[in-house]
Amino acid sequence: MRQLKSLVTQTAIYGMSTILVRVLNYLLAPLHTRVFTDQADYGIISEMYAYVTFINVICMFGMETAFFRFAAKSEGHPIARVFGSAQVFLFFTTAVITGALLFNASDIASGLGYAGKSSYVMYFALIIAFDTLVNIPFARLRLEGRPWRYFFIKLTNIGINILCNAFFLLPALLKKPDMFSAIGFTYQPEHGIAYVFIANVIASAVTFCLFLPSMVRLTFDRQIFTQMLRYGAPLIIIGLAGMINETLDRVLIKYWGSGSVTENLKQVGIYSAVYKLAIFMTLAVQGFRMGAEPFFFSQSTDKNAPSLYAIIMKYFVIVCCIIFLGVGLFPDIFKIIIGEEYHSGLGIVPVLLLAQLFLGIYYNQSVWYKLTDKTTFATLIPISGAVITLGLNYLLIPAYGYAGAAWATCACYFGMVVMSYYIGQHHYHVPYPMRKILSYLVMAIVLCLVGLQIANSLTNFWMSFSVRIVLLFLFIGFAWWLDIGKLWSSRSKPVARS
Repeated sequence: MRQLKSLVTQTAIYGMSTILVRVLNYLLAPLHTRVFTDQADYGIISEMYAYVTFINVICMFGMETAFFRFAAKSEGHPIARVFGSAQVFLFFTTAVITGALLFNASDIASGLGYAGKSSYVMYFALIIAFDTLVNIPFARLRLEGRPWRYFFIKLTNIGINILCNAFFLLPALLKKPDMFSAIGFTYQPEHGIAYVFIANVIASAVTFCLFLPSMVRLTFDRQIFTQMLRYGAPLIIIGLAGMINETLDRVLIKYWGSGSVTENLKQVGIYSAVYKLAIFMTLAVQGFRMGAEPFFFSQSTDKNAPSLYAIIMKYFVIVCCIIFLGVGLFPDIFKIIIGEEYHSGLGIVPVLLLAQLFLGIYYNQSVWYKLTDKTTFATLIPISGAVITLGLNYLLIPAYGYAGAAWATCACYFGMVVMSYYIGQHHYHVPYPMRKILSYLVMAIVLCLVGLQIANSLTNFWMSFSVRIVLLFLFIGFAWWLDIGKLWSSRSKPVARS
């Protein structure tokens, strides 16, 4: 249980920083969805960020995970050499890709249907460059156990982003375009979308500058780099497939939807805004991932590691099911996060929450291919997921719009969980308590369906709210009786001294 406590501590610190940073970041959702009342404008913003995720994966070349792997087992090789080898390579790849984007910005913008808006591409080229070059420094802070430094820089980044967004967009929200004219800024409606991108560029540039001292003296070790490249290269395919599963649906709705491009962009805007309501599940998954990845590597030599991983999975599922019910049962309350023009998409909130839950389970399971160095073989899973995503989106988006995209995402992650489980157990057996895990998942889904049905049938809000609260605590009570109470009791017992 000492190792489990260590993971909980790391996850709590990284999770707290991730949660606070993400919560602050999600403060932009109320602002954006109220400034951009035309859902198509918000759709454009979401589409552009979707493209960025793909290019970031290509720029990174799998170096983040490779850094964790080789820095954690770098016998005779200082972390500084592993860090320097990865960072020098990323400087080169980033310069090439960013330069190509800047040089061809006008043609790229025209190809996306935004002729005359080459500035969009230029801004994102800079965002990609700065964000790529800070990924390994952030990973180093995690590996070296410096969560507070990590937290400070993340908080600085999002704080600047929020302040810049507020500066640029509050005049539009308050309908006072000249409120900052005294310092030389007047809001121009035709540049509304660009202001969001400019704010991101400023925040990313400051973050890069904060890490500059760690990049002054970089040592490139060709031997270490060759090993890292061999390990990380297959992860590009995994990363690209992952981005297809996570973000490509924003693009596909634009092109595969049944309406005009503008109408489809409105669908993208609604879908992206409603996705923000899955924030709490996303935070849990990302917070866990931040603490778990280095933890899993550090525990890999322990003979009891598989049993520990199984215990972690069980409690992870319990926590995520509670979040699923805590948010999924109350979309009528959490809708305050987004503007009223986007409330038509609230029906897919439980589907998106469940999708994120499955994604979290997959991240938890993925320890098997990372610890066995079978990253090439593991490309099969996300690629298969990408095939599911593309196939179901092709079938469902024309008929159901963004709702079809939500169900496709959920089906994709569920399929990846199933594939990862059966393949992973063959190569690295982890004794997951499948009966309990499935019981929690089924119970959470059933309670959510029942609660939403009751909410739709009762006209009295407080009665409906009370019933849903009871259903939530019914699940918590069940989990306490089956597992949480036992864990709590074991923590209360004194540790025997030898």
